[in-house]
Amino acid sequence: MVNLKLLLDATAGAWQANLRSLFERMHFVLGEQVSSFEGEFAAAMGARYAVGVGTGTAAIEIALRDAGIGHRQQQALTSALTSPFTALAVLAAGASPRFADVNPESLQMDPDDAGNRITRSTAALIPVHLYGQTCEIERLRPLARGIGAALIQDACQAHGARRNGRPLTEFSPYVAYSFYPTKNLGCLGDGGAIATSSASAANRLRLLRDGGRKGDQVCRLPSVNSRLDEMQACYLRAFLGKLEEWNADRARTVALYDGVLADCEAVRPVRRESVSVHHLYVIRAKRRERLRDYLKSRGIMTAVHYPVPLHLHPAFLECGLRRGDLPHSERACREILSLPLWPLMPESTALHVAGEIRSFYRTFSGLAGRSQA
Repeated sequence: MVNLKLLLDATAGAWQANLRSLFERMHFVLGEQVSSFEGEFAAAMGARYAVGVGTGTAAIEIALRDAGIGHRQQQALTSALTSPFTALAVLAAGASPRFADVNPESLQMDPDDAGNRITRSTAALIPVHLYGQTCEIERLRPLARGIGAALIQDACQAHGARRNGRPLTEFSPYVAYSFYPTKNLGCLGDGGAIATSSASAANRLRLLRDGGRKGDQVCRLPSVNSRLDEMQACYLRAFLGKLEEWNADRARTVALYDGVLADCEAVRPVRRESVSVHHLYVIRAKRRERLRDYLKSRGIMTAVHYPVPLHLHPAFLECGLRRGDLPHSERACREILSLPLWPLMPESTALHVAGEIRSFYRTFSGLAGRSQA
């Protein structure tokens, strides 16, 4: 699905220099590499500040804690079609996850459905910018403001994305990112950050990630231990300078996929914005599991992001929803398929994958026709 070796080779000089500096200073936790990366990442995202944390999950959890959300009676409403870690962050903060359906074309959180599911217990909205596209945050923000709820954006799949040309931090004080290796901006392990343009929020978030301490051994508030690692920051700083270029390279690969699959009636790409950062190339495919098996037999790996909507996960059954309650999310989970995509991916790879998909449907169509005959 992703080949990181090409990215490491392309940036070797930068990350090797960062590592040498790290080992010269021997400051391995919350040192110069993390501090430098936070400033550089904030500038790249159009934010004033960034606070590095251990994971994207922790980024959401810490933002919830800073917003005063940490009781089971408080509910956080998010999309049913996203990584389970979005909802697990709500549980980790001590609150209760609730779910809204998605737009059937874009698969982003549906503001109309979200509005219908808001209750007096809704304390936070966590919209997800899924697959590299931004959701309708300008419609979700008034919903949060109208009930005094926190608005925390899950941008773990949207590094470098803007909404109508505006940085995401203009829409809410918390934007959570993950640096899992397969992300548009990934490291070589776990990592995350919260971007914000609020100085006071940034100061509190730094306390919350480090046991409530201010460089001493005094815990000033209930908090967690979740800090971005210095060594991962060495790689992130090297990769960050390539993010815009790599996002453009993703767009070129996506255009190749679109062109070859354009007249393949059994395949429909999920609707995207023209300014998408293309974290994933996701299609809706007929006979998806047969297609996956066919591609695997030819050495082509695929993935499903995500196979089960969150309201049907055993961990979240307390949300009170059952099968059939969120039909667009449920149908999408039966059809979606993610194809290989990474920066610097050879054109021949994309053309090969798309060609094999066309070959599968031609073969399947022929077999079906002979069977009917």
